[in-house]
Amino acid sequence: MADTDDILTVRGLKAYYQMAYFGIEREVRAVDDVTLSIRRNEIYGIAGESSSGKTSLIKVLAAAIRPPLKVVDGSLTYRFGDLEIDPYKARKEEVDAIRWKHLSYIMQGSMSVLNPVRRIKHSFTDFALRPMGVPKNIFWERTKAHLERLNLSPDVLNAYPHELSGGMRQRVTIALATVCQPEFIIADEPTTALDVVVQKDVLAMIRNVQQQMGSSVVFVTHDMSVHANMADRIGIVYAGRLVEEGPTRTLFTAPKHPYTAHLVGSLPRIGDTSAKSALEGRPPNLADPPPGCRFHPRCPLAIEKCKTEVPPLATVGESHRSACWRADDVRPLTTISHRAEAVL
Repeated sequence: MADTDDILTVRGLKAYYQMAYFGIEREVRAVDDVTLSIRRNEIYGIAGESSSGKTSLIKVLAAAIRPPLKVVDGSLTYRFGDLEIDPYKARKEEVDAIRWKHLSYIMQGSMSVLNPVRRIKHSFTDFALRPMGVPKNIFWERTKAHLERLNLSPDVLNAYPHELSGGMRQRVTIALATVCQPEFIIADEPTTALDVVVQKDVLAMIRNVQQQMGSSVVFVTHDMSVHANMADRIGIVYAGRLVEEGPTRTLFTAPKHPYTAHLVGSLPRIGDTSAKSALEGRPPNLADPPPGCRFHPRCPLAIEKCKTEVPPLATVGESHRSACWRADDVRPLTTISHRAEAVL
């Protein structure tokens, strides 16, 4: 039974890339049996190294998938007020009706959204005018007021994307994604390719928007220090599966999965000259994943059971789950807790 405070409930979700070329069928298990819930008015971070399945997962959550990616099992249910909807069981018209008004997406890279040959204002009318459902004069009043709340000049509406800096374009993209005040926002690595000063401003902007509107935000990045500053809870994804989930401080100071311990242990700290241990090997091929725990070929704690049996995502503490047969044996790497305190 879903908690009434949950805006999104995901159960046993499986989404695979299914391809057939020259008579050979191939299936890549990018999202494999993911179960999670996201609460109202929280920032939920999704972390993991490249090719772990983060982007595929949020595309499924955003109902923005295209072949060959297909949902093959499981369910996801959004609750927007009295409206309850599974975008993969609802009609297209019903799904289109929730986009931008209830469910919004901040894409990776502003130029994925902004048309390079049209002024910024046209992007706002293309994306937000219809969902907002008001006359044009009121639409522009609300849009300009929204820009000013986000410390953006309404003059940016008359600019072309190439006339703005990368940081300014990303701010405009965030404003575009939030102008209709959606209840659920997905942010796909919104600070990629930005310098640290601009990155800080963009992160502060997202946090302020979330607090002003009381929206839920799914924030995706491989940068654990960003999660430490942004997320209320974090889900760790490895090889298409959710391997650990818990409150941010708990995951940083007392991880219960060896993969999480290594992610947190990779954080740099000023003045720390100690040697850092790296994970051996590489992420598995999701077209032919290893049996049992998918992390076992790289895991320093692996035992025979890890090679044959899939560990369940079990409760190991308050709001804390881990998929590890040896969760009780996981210890923070050297100086993890000190690094965590430095960024939390």
